[in-house]
Amino acid sequence: MVNMAVDLGGLKMRTPVTTASGTFGYGAEYVGMVDYSKLGAVTVKGVRMDPWPGNEMPRHAEVPGGLVNAIGLQGPGVDVFAAHYVRHYTRQVGENAPPLIVNIWGGSVEEYAAVARRITEAVNSVIGALEMNVSCPNVKAGGHTFGQDPKVLYEVVSAVRAATTLPLLVKLAPNVPSIAPYVKACEDAGADALSLINTIPAMVIDIETRRPVLANRTGGLSGRCVHPAAVKLVYDAHNVTKLPILAMGGIYEAKDAIEFFLAGATAVAVGTATFTDPGVIASVHDGLVAYCERHGFTSVAELTGALA
Repeated sequence: MVNMAVDLGGLKMRTPVTTASGTFGYGAEYVGMVDYSKLGAVTVKGVRMDPWPGNEMPRHAEVPGGLVNAIGLQGPGVDVFAAHYVRHYTRQVGENAPPLIVNIWGGSVEEYAAVARRITEAVNSVIGALEMNVSCPNVKAGGHTFGQDPKVLYEVVSAVRAATTLPLLVKLAPNVPSIAPYVKACEDAGADALSLINTIPAMVIDIETRRPVLANRTGGLSGRCVHPAAVKLVYDAHNVTKLPILAMGGIYEAKDAIEFFLAGATAVAVGTATFTDPGVIASVHDGLVAYCERHGFTSVAELTGALA
């Protein structure tokens, strides 16, 4: 038997497979389509302080090998999430429901900390960790994103660290010249783990109307096409930190997940692939087990950084 348990910065996961934020709703939407016993955690859609409508339609466009989306982080706000969605998740999934990784975001350092504090105060046994989305507009910095300035990143992660006792993951922006200074900022600010990668900025144009396809004009690219770039960023981050890494980006089969482990990941998240085949989650889990058995690994944790 292969030991599939991993420790992601203090979050104990029975398997190293979770879902990517924004692709799995608030946890209960896939009941009846996904074998939750093969998930070590469920990462939910982004939560901020107040309800947020997201962007105008259209908000997504298929492209070769992927998807460009500009949903705009639509959500019900932290109070509704804590009072309704968490309970709904535990009722629907049952007593063996995997822990929730709650993705949070805000328009200011203060809002990030306030959301983290509110979730921590409302915590029950099913909430296992927080994941900070730092690729959001920083309202107080003229639209600059938290994830593209190491000093601002350090400030916001420090504020959230002071506001919560939950394990804290930081989801880093991929569109930076080098990931190293951002990793260091997270380390110094007290992060427990990293999430890599967020979507890559992208744009789709309708050549007949000569207009952007998305109402927001630009969006984030995900899917198979981003996978090699994601593997490289995970590898780069692993080489400069001891923090565990939750890797995501273009996982459609076990092979894709195994690449991430070999590059340095501790756990992996399946995202865009679940839109077309929710069964991908189970096949990735089973494929990991089969790979470990075939290559003589007794624990999936032995795969982390095992690049020859």
